[in-house]
Amino acid sequence: MSAQWRERLRTDVPASLVVVLVALPLSLGIAVASGAPVLAGLISAVIGGIVAGALGGSVVQVSGPAAGLTLIVAQTVATFGWRGACAITVAAGVLQLGLGASRVARAALAVSPAIVHGMLAGVGVVIVLSQVHVLLGDAPQASALANLRELPAELLHNHTPAVFVGVLTLVVLWGWRAVPSIAGIVPAPLAAIVIGTAVAAATGWDLQRVDIPDDILALDMGPVWPDASPSVFLAAVGAVALVASVESLLCAVAVDRMHDGPRVNLDRELAGQGAANIVAGALGGLPVAGVIVRSTTNVKAGGRSRLSTVLHGVWILVLVLAAAPVIELIPLPALAALLVYTGVQMVNLTHAQQVHQHREMPVYVLTMLSVVVLGLFEGVLVGMGCALLLSIWRLTHATVRAYADEHGWHVAIEGSLTFLAVPQLTRSLAQVPTGVAVGVELNADFMDHAAVTALHDWRTAHERGGGSVEVHELHHNWYADAITGRRSPARKVHPTAWLLPRVHRAVPHGARERLARGARLFHRHGARRVGPLLAELARTGQQPTQLFITCADSRIVTSMITSTGPGDLFTVRNVGNLVPRHDDGDHDGSVQAAMDFALHVLQVRTITVCGHSGCGALAALLRPATGATPMPDLRRWLRHAQPSLHRGGLPEGDGDHLTRLCQRNVVQQLENLMTYPAVAERVRDGRLELVGMYFDIATSRIHLLDPTHSRFTPVSIS
Repeated sequence: MSAQWRERLRTDVPASLVVVLVALPLSLGIAVASGAPVLAGLISAVIGGIVAGALGGSVVQVSGPAAGLTLIVAQTVATFGWRGACAITVAAGVLQLGLGASRVARAALAVSPAIVHGMLAGVGVVIVLSQVHVLLGDAPQASALANLRELPAELLHNHTPAVFVGVLTLVVLWGWRAVPSIAGIVPAPLAAIVIGTAVAAATGWDLQRVDIPDDILALDMGPVWPDASPSVFLAAVGAVALVASVESLLCAVAVDRMHDGPRVNLDRELAGQGAANIVAGALGGLPVAGVIVRSTTNVKAGGRSRLSTVLHGVWILVLVLAAAPVIELIPLPALAALLVYTGVQMVNLTHAQQVHQHREMPVYVLTMLSVVVLGLFEGVLVGMGCALLLSIWRLTHATVRAYADEHGWHVAIEGSLTFLAVPQLTRSLAQVPTGVAVGVELNADFMDHAAVTALHDWRTAHERGGGSVEVHELHHNWYADAITGRRSPARKVHPTAWLLPRVHRAVPHGARERLARGARLFHRHGARRVGPLLAELARTGQQPTQLFITCADSRIVTSMITSTGPGDLFTVRNVGNLVPRHDDGDHDGSVQAAMDFALHVLQVRTITVCGHSGCGALAALLRPATGATPMPDLRRWLRHAQPSLHRGGLPEGDGDHLTRLCQRNVVQQLENLMTYPAVAERVRDGRLELVGMYFDIATSRIHLLDPTHSRFTPVSIS
């Protein structure tokens, strides 16, 4: 047996057993809540693990009956009967298989997360309202509103043993974290179901329990074509396929961020989900989808390959065949309590907060309420309509503000300036007094001809009246290009590119005033964008994963060329991006101090040395010193780059002499890093990676060092 397979068995077998402990009770509860046979949930758990796990595009995602599908499955069963619902599941799987083969999986990611989170929250509310009645020993009503109306009477007048078992299960679920020594080994759902079942068995109470057919292998629950019009049938198929696909793909993307193994192939994942639904529906199971709770459990338990996902399905099959009498001891109120807990968890406050931060709360709330009141499919349609209207409003909305401060009059314009915004624009511009100097800060995503004309007409009239207007554009040069006849580029610059450099060119004053001007622009625009992130970093502290060593050259803007933000890079800048050798005692120690902090406190996982074209420090190294050296400290510092003059390791054809020297210097500094014991030890253990980078300023291209072929290769744009 190869070392790779031994490692898989060591990590994936225990992980699969942990996933079973979470998946088994949830599969039973979802089947009961969906109005389907209990065995259908177990069949789908097995098929989701084996088929979707083996054929899907994610190596760690675990599929099975999903709480997010509970409402739509219940509606399908109520409309078409159970075997008709199985036929719809098969047809939905065929549709998913076709969509996966058509490579359109990424289109599902275009659905706003506010809609998805609102849909799941609405489903959670519906599950809670229906399963509370089961927990109380009664049957749920036909709708969420009916369940809500009947709930007060149930709570006041129902004190049966079912209530005790259900409440006990809920208490265990919510209080299990209080015993972390056990909670780390036994999942809360399993513990709650075991305790609830044990109490019900010990007391001998007459409670409804799980019912599994005696002849499990008879498989007489297969699909039957429902007696319904083709349009109604196809609408149900589309609804099941849409919800199952979106939930699976979003789950796969979320789980992909949690592990460092192979990345997810979304088209293959969609096709794998389709294949699983075809098999599940044919065998009488519930629709299958990727489940975030099981997938997260799999990753946290150490699952690294498909083996853990597939084995979890195998273990459930073994349990069903070998321990059906034990499963039948589980009381339905305990499963209902588990679903109430799951439903509450689906109303995720973290997701709601994220939606609120992006100003999409109306979409979230309207989707959730529509799912509760109207139904799942109708709720999603309402949410999509609301998201579309919100997008249109944002595309046509602009903020225009005219104000005066100690520095004079200003007009701040943000958003999309179309003809719809012209009345607001002219109304605000009219507030500026005649004959004053005005600074216009134009941060426009788009300007159409009507907006450009309105702004230019006002500027012309204001200047004729003795005033002056200075327009500073922070992104596109919409206005400048329009009035000069040039065509504005379609691509936006990096959002930090405008902060100081453009201010320094635009304000013909002293250095202090230029910096103050830049600070004011940051307060008005940049601070609003990064303020919440900086506040969070101030509270939690910095946690960068990379030490970035680069040159002090003013043309190198690290955040811009790496598309990083606050808290991402721990940066060291010096002349020539140099790293003195560890055994060189004659240096200032600042680089070593930064490395000590980065390795031992921040626990960075990458050290990058970034050189650049036309480095003045290395150009000085090429020029021999003559007479009295005017910069003795610089010459003394540059001796750390002296070995780069004589080293090989890069093809002679890679650019001119200075370019080759700049690139060889990066390689030399990486070798200097390896003279530090802490760096060498972490590299050998696989805890640290050293990366060489070269930035060509003239072409704005980044090149990464390929250590295998000892050359710098440009990063692909695609």
